[in-house]
Amino acid sequence: MKMAHSLVTETPLAEMPRVEEDFALARRFMLDCQLTPNGITDPLLLGAMGEIPREAFVPEALRARVYADDAVPLGEGRTLLAPMVLAKMIQLALVQPGERALVLAAGTGYGAAVLARMGLIVTGVESEAGFVEAARQAVDFALEGNRPTLVEGDAKAGQPAGAPYRVILIEGAVESLPRELASQLGEGGRLVVILRRRGEPGRIVMLRKLGGGLTEVVGPDAVGPLLPDFAPPPGFVF
Repeated sequence: MKMAHSLVTETPLAEMPRVEEDFALARRFMLDCQLTPNGITDPLLLGAMGEIPREAFVPEALRARVYADDAVPLGEGRTLLAPMVLAKMIQLALVQPGERALVLAAGTGYGAAVLARMGLIVTGVESEAGFVEAARQAVDFALEGNRPTLVEGDAKAGQPAGAPYRVILIEGAVESLPRELASQLGEGGRLVVILRRRGEPGRIVMLRKLGGGLTEVVGPDAVGPLLPDFAPPPGFVF
């Protein structure tokens, strides 16, 4: 994997001070000025995002950018999603502690870490081996107790061995809803992703499995990278 900046070859996370005043203040600003004024009300979600150091999930050169209201590009079609985008996705998923969750295109593991901190049992799947190693390092630094399991694999295939899941979170945008992944949802399960059809703005969409069928809930606008893992075959026309 080619990354402009590597988490695993720079200053070890273990050598970073666990509490840095500037980052702590930035997290508080993120909550008070980005999330809560824009409808993020879930106390578990706010608590998790207020405690987990986002700076641990990006290379050292990018740490100053992680609390801005914008995504941070990581390479290979992955970004650290903007705080507001990730928060809206998780809030739309209606997650509850103890639920089994699957995070696809997990990148460096921040979304999986947030869900784990909220008390979910989380598996993260990432196709790029370098990101998997970086994610494991980051969650070991950032979390105590419940941590996500992070594995290398094809995000589009999900993780059938761990099914059924109550929540599937895809950390990025797709051009068509991956309804085939609904087979890995249990009854009442929710799949949340950014849908970005050609020529249209991105929207957060939730698929919910009810009575064996799928209902679709369209959420707010959102910006996220089109994930290479979910790219349609060449020549495919929507």
